[in-house]
Amino acid sequence: MRIFALSDIHVDYDANAQWVGNLSRHEYHDDLLILAGDITHRLDLLGWCVSALSVRFKQVLFVPGNHDLWVVGEERAKTSLQKFVDVQATIEDSGASMGSFRRNGVHIVPLQSWYDYSFGQPSEDLMGMRSDYRACRWPADFGPAEAAAHFAKMNSNLDTDGATRVITFSHFLPRIDLVPDYVPRKHRILDPVLGSAGIDAELRALGSSLHVYGHSHINRSVHIDGVRYVNNAFGYPQENRIASKQLVCIDEI
Repeated sequence: MRIFALSDIHVDYDANAQWVGNLSRHEYHDDLLILAGDITHRLDLLGWCVSALSVRFKQVLFVPGNHDLWVVGEERAKTSLQKFVDVQATIEDSGASMGSFRRNGVHIVPLQSWYDYSFGQPSEDLMGMRSDYRACRWPADFGPAEAAAHFAKMNSNLDTDGATRVITFSHFLPRIDLVPDYVPRKHRILDPVLGSAGIDAELRALGSSLHVYGHSHINRSVHIDGVRYVNNAFGYPQENRIASKQLVCIDEI
């Protein structure tokens, strides 16, 4: 079984949705896909995309990203925590899973996550421009730090006992040094909303040797302190320089 990684498909864009629809229906039947979030905020499109991938792969594993939890166009009382529940139901109805997967001693483990400002404090400019601050809706007295703690609590009972190897995946970045040095300084305004150092602590506590993430739209494969970190974000249609826009096989079990 080959393991492929993909994130940030953003099938709200017709070109991205067309790419999904054009994937081979025969090449991946014995393979697993790690889908690391940011598909769409629309549940109907999410269901279509995940169903399309589930009939092509033997197994699809998913964690939601920030875009998936947007509540744009939904009733005003609905929070992003409730949207998470709806997303989970849609994923399961579409033939995929938000749970762990085990085969031949290898455990593949999802880490639910959010950013918590451990990579820096947001500027007023960032808070004014970032869509999450308007498109996500949280309960009263609930901000990014509380959201990160809420999702981290979901990971507290993960079990990797007996695993010969552990692979983990999240949507958000587990460490800020995964942002390449060539990223212009003006874009580093985004650092506070890229991820959480807590994710790295979690994956290392689980004994992970390979971690898949998304969110930054910058494709990478790097080794840091004994862990290989892989980002294979598809990205927006115009992002051809930082995203390869293809499935990438990251391992085989």
